[in-house]
Amino acid sequence: MENLTKNNYESKLKEVLENDKINFKYSYTSKNIEDTILLAKAFAKHLKKGDIIALNGELGAGKTVFVLGIAKYFNIEDQICSPTFTIVNEYNLQNFEKIYHFDVYRIEDSNDFLDSIGNHYFEDGICIIEWADIIKDILPKRTINIQITKDNSNDDIRYFNIWRE
Repeated sequence: MENLTKNNYESKLKEVLENDKINFKYSYTSKNIEDTILLAKAFAKHLKKGDIIALNGELGAGKTVFVLGIAKYFNIEDQICSPTFTIVNEYNLQNFEKIYHFDVYRIEDSNDFLDSIGNHYFEDGICIIEWADIIKDILPKRTINIQITKDNSNDDIRYFNIWRE
C-alpha cells in the first residue's frame, strides 16, 4: 500500500481516477477535518458520471465529512447531511449531472437495496455510498473503496485506506 501525502495525492488520484481500469491501494492520514475536506476535493476534481465511491467506517469516522468536501468542490450549496432515513440525497451539478449520496445503514442487504432503491443510480451520476459494505456484492468492479478509521488516541486523526480492485 502506497502512502498519499499532501504533496502527491493530487497527481496520484488524477492518474487512477481518470482511468477506471487501474487498480490501486493507497493510505492517507488526515490530521483534522480540513485535511479530510482537502482530500475529498482532490477526489472530486477527477470524478465523472458513473463513478462510485464506497465509504465505510464506524459512526463518526468522517464519511459525511468526506462527502461534504466533494460537495464543496462542486459548489453544492445544499446542506450536506447523511441521508440515514431517506436513503439517498440528490445534488444537481451545474453541468446537469447529479451526485447521489446514499446512506445504506438502515438497509438490510443488497436485495433490500435493489427492491427499494434499484441500481439505476450507478450509471446515472456520481454515487457516494456510506456504509457500502452492506451492499458490496452488487457494487460494480470499478468502485472506489474508502475505509476510514478513527485514531484511538487523538479524536482529530483519521486513517484512510483507499483502493480499487
